[in-house]
Amino acid sequence: MALTATSQTGTEPLAAAAATAARPSLLADYATLFKLRVSAMVLITAAAGFYLGSLRSGISPFNAGIVKALFGIAVVTCGASALNQALERGTDRLMLRTRNRPMAAGRISLAHGLIVGFLGVFLGSLYLARATNPLTGTLTLLTAVAYVAIYTPLKRVSTINTFIGAFPGALPPLIGWTAARGLIEWPGVALFAILFVWQFPHFMAIGWLYRADYTHGGIRLAATLQPSSTAARSSALQALFYVVLMIPVSLWPTWLHVTGIPYAIAALLLDACYLTATIRFMGIIRNPDDPENRVLARQLLKVSVIYLPLLLLAMMLNAQGRLLF
Repeated sequence: MALTATSQTGTEPLAAAAATAARPSLLADYATLFKLRVSAMVLITAAAGFYLGSLRSGISPFNAGIVKALFGIAVVTCGASALNQALERGTDRLMLRTRNRPMAAGRISLAHGLIVGFLGVFLGSLYLARATNPLTGTLTLLTAVAYVAIYTPLKRVSTINTFIGAFPGALPPLIGWTAARGLIEWPGVALFAILFVWQFPHFMAIGWLYRADYTHGGIRLAATLQPSSTAARSSALQALFYVVLMIPVSLWPTWLHVTGIPYAIAALLLDACYLTATIRFMGIIRNPDDPENRVLARQLLKVSVIYLPLLLLAMMLNAQGRLLF
């Protein structure tokens, strides 16, 4: 018995060391707190808006202004992500994919997260107002407020949260445009519309892929509706409606003379790929409880993630009708 007790005591430091080694560093926790992959997509779309807006002004987009704009947008985005996780720390603990987030796991305190979040949102917005223009600072602040104070609480109340959340989610390219131009114009609105419509098939795929987790966490989405046949039909039909709408919306920049025909051809090819993946996703209607439906959702998610950067790249390469590809 004494030997057994000694052995257990001897393994305790090893177990503690292993637990310490498995604990993420503060830097890794900040990367999760700031949702760096999502923030990177925000910066990519904002940069595209700045690039196109600069060309519309007849100036090179590669200037100090883009660095200032993207820095301010990054600070606000990271701050909003921290506030989002502060509000959702209880929900995050209930879901497998989010329970190890730093605030949900208790590695970053509520006060810590709130301070970082509020400082990022408000100081970043003030910086943008001074470094670019007041309109850009105001739009960025409104985006963060809508995301944190409206969309985030709605996720546990109504499935309309997806539609509401698409508004702040679509604003970064318009913010990039105003940072370059100083005013809201139809080309900037077209960029907003593209991102707004693109989000729905993307979100339907994510919702279906993690529907069990979202259901357990009390998140209200089309994919968590009951019964599962209703969830499948709602998710699939919404995805189809918006991917079809994506076709004319993606061609709007050409109609506005922001791009030329080469971009329009590239957009139609990308639209065809997005539509094909969405039609396949509609297979979830046949047997909503089939585990293989996750494959269809994952395929649509991958196509959506590839579609948007390629569409923006084609737009930038063929901006103002230039043939650069």
